[in-house]
Amino acid sequence: MDSIAVFCGSSIGASEAYKEGAILLGKELAKRNITLIYGGASVGVMGTVADTVLSEGGKVIGVIPTLLEEREISHKHLTELIVVNSMHERKSKMMELADGFIALPGGPGTLEELFEVFTWNQIGLLQKPCGILNINHYYDLLIGLFDHMQNEQFLQAQSRNALLVDKDVAALLDKCAAYVPPAVKTYQTNK
Repeated sequence: MDSIAVFCGSSIGASEAYKEGAILLGKELAKRNITLIYGGASVGVMGTVADTVLSEGGKVIGVIPTLLEEREISHKHLTELIVVNSMHERKSKMMELADGFIALPGGPGTLEELFEVFTWNQIGLLQKPCGILNINHYYDLLIGLFDHMQNEQFLQAQSRNALLVDKDVAALLDKCAAYVPPAVKTYQTNK
């Protein structure tokens, strides 16, 4: 695994644990020579993980749309900053560049990115690991919702099990490295 896209907040969050988790992930990515692909911002959890990878000698590629780059929140010291025209192009480029995906704590934008790659894996457009680093139990309710979707038969077990979850950075990266894509989702006809 040469690169991982990290979806996360442009805010730092209410708990110091989110910053600490981003730092741990950044250090582990650099240690494993895994290039960070991320949204290109210099602020929040995004900036923290990027700064950490860079300070540890790792490579960071940011992908930012013109709208946000013009607001001067883009990171100016990355290995590479790719400026695109739209949020759709940003996600497309990140999906192209990344060998896998990890969500750190963030808001609706983070969830939207996570859901898109998870869904694309589910229907076979992607076959790359998709994980959640559950820092400070941030994603407990979302994980419970995925379990509920499976119990109510709106999410197949093979798809639910393909969403990798851990609170430990090294363990999650190990899961990503060992990931084997499940069979593409099948559909049942109405009776």
